[in-house]
Order: sequence, then structure tokens, then C-alpha cells
Amino acid sequence: MTISIRVLVTLLALACVAPTSANAQKADTTALLARARRLHREMPMVDTHNDLPEMVRGRAGNDLDKMNPDLPLDSIDTDVPRLKKGLVGAQFWAAYVPSTFISGGASRYALEQIDVIHRMIARSPTLRYAKTADDIVRIHSQGKIASLIGIEGGHAIENSLGVLRKFYDLGVRYMTLTHSGTTPWADAATDEAKHHGLTKFGEEVVREMNRLGMMVDISHVSDATMIGALRVTVAPVIFSHSSARALANHVRNVPDSVLAMMPKNGGVVMVNIYPGFINQKAAIQSAEVLSKERDFDAKYPNDKARAAKEYLAWLSAFQTETGTLEEVANHIDHIRKVAGIDHIGYGADYGSLTQHPVGLDDVSRYPYLTAELLRRGYSDAEVKKVIGGNLLRVMRQVEKVAARLQKERKPSVATIEALDGATP
Repeated sequence: MTISIRVLVTLLALACVAPTSANAQKADTTALLARARRLHREMPMVDTHNDLPEMVRGRAGNDLDKMNPDLPLDSIDTDVPRLKKGLVGAQFWAAYVPSTFISGGASRYALEQIDVIHRMIARSPTLRYAKTADDIVRIHSQGKIASLIGIEGGHAIENSLGVLRKFYDLGVRYMTLTHSGTTPWADAATDEAKHHGLTKFGEEVVREMNRLGMMVDISHVSDATMIGALRVTVAPVIFSHSSARALANHVRNVPDSVLAMMPKNGGVVMVNIYPGFINQKAAIQSAEVLSKERDFDAKYPNDKARAAKEYLAWLSAFQTETGTLEEVANHIDHIRKVAGIDHIGYGADYGSLTQHPVGLDDVSRYPYLTAELLRRGYSDAEVKKVIGGNLLRVMRQVEKVAARLQKERKPSVATIEALDGATP
């Protein structure tokens, strides 16, 4: 009888402990989320890559009446209501140009994407156009979302520094040197290497971006191009949406050897959440995805627009392992370990994602990632660096370098023909 009473007491104790433990865990999560949201209100949370403009083009022909981001867009992961819920302080919108346009037409494509971004901002009661770090801070203090522009794909300039300067005048504040295809002046990560990194003209592109005050983005480029850009630049670089190759072995991710170069350069790696860049199994599954773009290009050699459209339709149906929010935090931990806390940020790649890590289903979920960093022991000051402080520091340094260089030299009139011997 005594044993039965002891067993009963034990069972009752366990019954009491389990709910208490669950309640304590729930209370801890609630407290961490509240703390994360407070930090997002104190420091502008900056994300450096969202492909919503690409979706507006593909699904609505750039007609914002047919696809209005200020209203819920339930079929994709990004709209203004969810950006507000996610306490996003600043968003770089990507003016993406498919690599099928490397041989021509890329500038027009980029201009049309920049146009839709400007129109999207102008008509929104929440989005505000920004070009500088100070703009971001001011707009955030007003409770609005700062909106900036980045070009994804250096082929957009069509080998012209004059075109590069006009893009800067239109508000472009970073340019990814390549997308999936090698350009006439820079090798891409997912294409044949032709230049051992950057050509002489490619180096001049980096120098002119420094002079303008446009951030040099080395996501998607080959390792040799990463190193070449870091050798030439006199301003910090960014990886606008890349993760750590040591954890997900995809060529678009950043190797430890390059992460270790970040402190000297002062740049920042903005962590991508695409499953193929954060989960090792997904990285293997998606290794050849971008070669499909070239397959469609070959299938429709005289119709670049159709090739791009069919590739994006194929990509939207492609499935891999999804990964988790915790895996994204693991990448942040790794970059912190190798490069340091001053060289990490958020560059999620939302907008066109059809798969998301569990826990990061849309742009409203950023505070949950921030809360996970807090759970892992990051201090408030460290979290503020990751969510926006590091990127703002880079922008200010890029702006400072540009102010100095503009006093020292005139706009470059170099051409690819003169520097590389290329045929017009």
C-alpha cells in the first residue's frame, strides 16, 4: 500500500511539473519576442534583398493596380501589412535582371524594375524612398518603412560606366556584380569561369562604384571574383543575401577563407534564408538549379523574355528540404565565430521564395529570428548590430569614401574595349 501511495504522489507531481514547464517555456518565448520587438523599434531592422518587384512583373506585368503590395498578397510571402507586422525598418528592393539578358536588353529590364519600385513607393502610405543611412534612421523614427534599391546582376549596366552612374542617380545603392551567369567582366559562382575573377574593366566597375557611393555586392559571384573585389575596393563590401558555406556547401555561400577577410574590409554578410543556402541536404538538391536558366536560354535563343518566364515558372515549382529558423541562426552563429559580430546582417531573399524554413514563413517572422538570437545569449547591443547597425555602419562608410573620392578624381570614362580588348 505504501508503494502505491508513493507512485500516486510521483504521478501527481509529474502531472503538475509538465504544464508548469510548458508554461515557463511559453512565458520565456513571449518575453524574448517582446524584447526582440523592442529592439526592432529602437534600431531600424534592415533587410538587403527582397524580390517582390520581380513578382509584380511576372504576375501582373508591373501593374500595381493588379498587384498592390499595400494590400495582403496571400499567394506570396511579402506585402506591406506583413512588413509592418515584422517591424522591418528598411527594405532594399531588388531590381533583378535574368542572366538570359547578358547578351543584350539588360538595361531596359533593370530600368523597368526600378520604375516599378519607384511607383510602388510613391503610392504607398507606409513606404518611403531612401538613399542614405541617415534617410533610413529618419524614416524609421517616423514609423514608416525606408525603401531602397539594389540591382541584382551587373550585366544590367551593359558594360557601360555611364549607365552605372545613371542607375546611381535613380537611387540604386548596391549592385550585385553577377547573377547566375558570368558577364564579360566578372565570373559568377554558378557558371563557367572565364576571367579568373574580375577583368580590368571589372576592377574599374568596382572603383567607380566606390567613387559613386554604391555598395559593391559580391553575393552570387565566384570565389575569385569575391577576392578580386576585396582586393580592389577601398570601401566595405556587402554580401546582400548569402550564408555560410561551411554549414551549407553551396557555391553561392561564403567560404570561411573569405569570411575571415571581412574584419579588414569592414564589410557585412547579410544572411539568406533560402533553403538551398541554409540546409545541407537542400544545398545538394539545388546545386544545379541555376544551370536550368541556361537550358531555357538555349531552348529559346531568340526570345529572352520567354526563356526568363519559363525558367522562373520552373523554379517556382522546384522543391527541396526546407530547413528551419534555427538553422538560419546557426549560420549567423558561424559567421559571428569566423568574421565577428560586426559583420552579420539580414538579407533574407523573401519576395519570390516558394519554400521557407520552418518558422520563417513570411516577412512578418523577423522578430522570431531576432528572439532566437536573444535565446542563444546575444546581448541587446549585439542584436542591434545584426538587425541593422552593421549595415548602417557600412553605408555610412561607403558614403564617406565616396565623398573623398569625388574630390580626388573625375568620373571614369574607361571602356571595356579599351581595358579588356573586347569587341563592341
